[in-house]
Amino acid sequence: MPAGEIKTVKDYRDSLAESIFHCALNQRLFKLSRRRDPPYFSCSSAADALVRPVKAYIMTSSCREKGTVEALESMLVEVARARLYGFSEREISIVRALMMSEIESAYLERDQMQSTSLRDEYLQHFLREEPVVGIDYEARLQKTLLPYISSAEVVKFAENFSTTSSCVIKIVEPRAHASLEDLKAVVLKVNTLEEKRSIPPWEEEQIPEEIVSQSPVPGIIVDKVEHPGIGATEMILSNGMRVCYKCTDFLDDQVVFTGFAYGGLSELSEDEYTSCTMGSTIAGEIGIFGYRPSVLMDMLAGKRAEVGTKVGAYIRSFSGDCSPSDLETGLQLVYQLFTTKVEPREEEVKIVMQMAEEAIYAQERDPYTAFANRSREINYGNSYFFKPIRISDLKKVNPIRACEYFNSCFKDPSAFTVVVVGNIDPAISIPLILEYLGGIPKVQDTVQPLSREDLKGLPFKFPETIIREVVRSPMVEAQCFVQLGFPVVLKSTMMTEDIHYVGFLSKLLETKIMQVLRFKYGQVYSVNVGVFLGGNKPSRSGDVRGDISVNFSCDPDMSSRLVDFVLEEISYLQTEGPSEEDVWTILEIEQRAHENGLQENYYWLDRILRSYQSRIYSGNVGSTFMVQDEGRVKVREALTPQAMQMALRRVISFPCKKQFTVVILMPKSSRWNSLISVVSWSSGGFSRDAKILAGMAGALVLAASLWRYSRGALRS
Repeated sequence: MPAGEIKTVKDYRDSLAESIFHCALNQRLFKLSRRRDPPYFSCSSAADALVRPVKAYIMTSSCREKGTVEALESMLVEVARARLYGFSEREISIVRALMMSEIESAYLERDQMQSTSLRDEYLQHFLREEPVVGIDYEARLQKTLLPYISSAEVVKFAENFSTTSSCVIKIVEPRAHASLEDLKAVVLKVNTLEEKRSIPPWEEEQIPEEIVSQSPVPGIIVDKVEHPGIGATEMILSNGMRVCYKCTDFLDDQVVFTGFAYGGLSELSEDEYTSCTMGSTIAGEIGIFGYRPSVLMDMLAGKRAEVGTKVGAYIRSFSGDCSPSDLETGLQLVYQLFTTKVEPREEEVKIVMQMAEEAIYAQERDPYTAFANRSREINYGNSYFFKPIRISDLKKVNPIRACEYFNSCFKDPSAFTVVVVGNIDPAISIPLILEYLGGIPKVQDTVQPLSREDLKGLPFKFPETIIREVVRSPMVEAQCFVQLGFPVVLKSTMMTEDIHYVGFLSKLLETKIMQVLRFKYGQVYSVNVGVFLGGNKPSRSGDVRGDISVNFSCDPDMSSRLVDFVLEEISYLQTEGPSEEDVWTILEIEQRAHENGLQENYYWLDRILRSYQSRIYSGNVGSTFMVQDEGRVKVREALTPQAMQMALRRVISFPCKKQFTVVILMPKSSRWNSLISVVSWSSGGFSRDAKILAGMAGALVLAASLWRYSRGALRS
């Protein structure tokens, strides 16, 4: 349909009404996805600019296999329901509050806006003639107009989703189940229901007024220490929780916080591992803050506060981001996290398992997943900790045990250290911290909180020999991904320096390999160097194990040659070292990132957290921070080509060609082509990769079977 221009206040009002429509409809679609036997797992509507004079209204959903027709019917019914009855005043008021919160946040940070945002606004002015009015005027305009936009103005946009004119319905299925006649029948059915007004009105849920129904008894500060070197203050609360806060003025509308405690998935036995890893997913669907996600969404309307949780190998944590005016809401969510006992109910568990099952099926259809899973199987010795969850594993999940484990992770406040950074007024914030963090009840039946020395290390071992393997998967478009893995062991005697060296080395390798592969040979599409150092428990004295991986995508026909080029480049850097210019470039990149980070709340949050988690931390986070900072400066000052060369020899096995793994994802050719390739190869000219490919292709034809790998995500 024609794309309207925004040149007058009336145009702007219409654009606000359109935004309210999409937001209100998406709220309904989300709630439907969280009901029993949902028609889809996710669904959303939006307006999309196609080309300059034309835009399209688009609804998209993802559903279980064989469920496309049901999903389509549900989508069309909801739009028809909106056309028939509109939205309630409560629904509109919730969306108004959300939009008002967003514009207020932008207004508060108007003097701290990123240059790129200003650039893009001027760009759209010259390309599309969009007016540049400035955030001051736009905030006033939106605040003036929003209260007067009625449901009648909003619902008229539902007409743009009519199936009677210029409508395209497209489904994508792994195997064909729905026919064209099925789609036509659904459209006719919904249109008939709408004409007869046989679609009932939307049923609204009851929404509690308060997140915390009964105010907790505030805790008290039992100890307080100032750390002037980093501008932070540390408090020990009466329930044992440690809280460190730093006041900044980087962003006027941001406060970020993270709380962590030692003890995570590495403590679990193999028998209960799968159930407990599903704990966060199941609990999240039920409601980790005492309310179902669909209910909490409405409760938080107009408030800029969100809190999430993570259970990793050695650490469990919660993290939040909120406006200073909504800090109380953020802390209330943390209080609810610790005081809510999540109990699995059949309805919610069924939804989670359906979603998890479909996610696994989707991953099994993704060629990259097969590649990633095989890489982990090779690099980590097929350890159960790094194995993806299969459909057969889901059937063994015990929802009760999963939720019990999640509840135990966020139960004892004395095990947690919380760091808060942002636009904080201590006079207002400390009473809130004492009420909602200090008010978390002590746990009477808890064991002594885990220390880093009590933790169990991850069960894995990097291969001691060279492994090169090709993973072949069916692809619509031929693509190739390559991962080279090198084992890393950082000795405790050089730990303070080598931790910093690893960062410099990863950027050096990424830069040099990019230069060689892209600019010298012109074959590679992208290069990334990743570092994993979570192999060992975070001990104060032990070595650190992990790996450095070089990842790139390329032309399938060039993959093996490019692997050899990468090995040659790393070998050259180990024997000859980088140039002065290389070192200078890496130092400049790191320094610019450091300077930018010093003006960001998340950077300071991460630095303070790493100080608490550092092996040299012994009770004084300020001094630990300074030692780490001095270590960074020391390494920078000593960073010569020779120092980089020696560090590369220490960090990666020297020579690099004696121990590494290579996994290559290649498109799977037809069985007939594979057989032809095997027959046509001469017996005398086989490379090692060619022999592997020939063996795989021959076995594939003779056995008439597919090589299939399990799918899943790495547990960090």
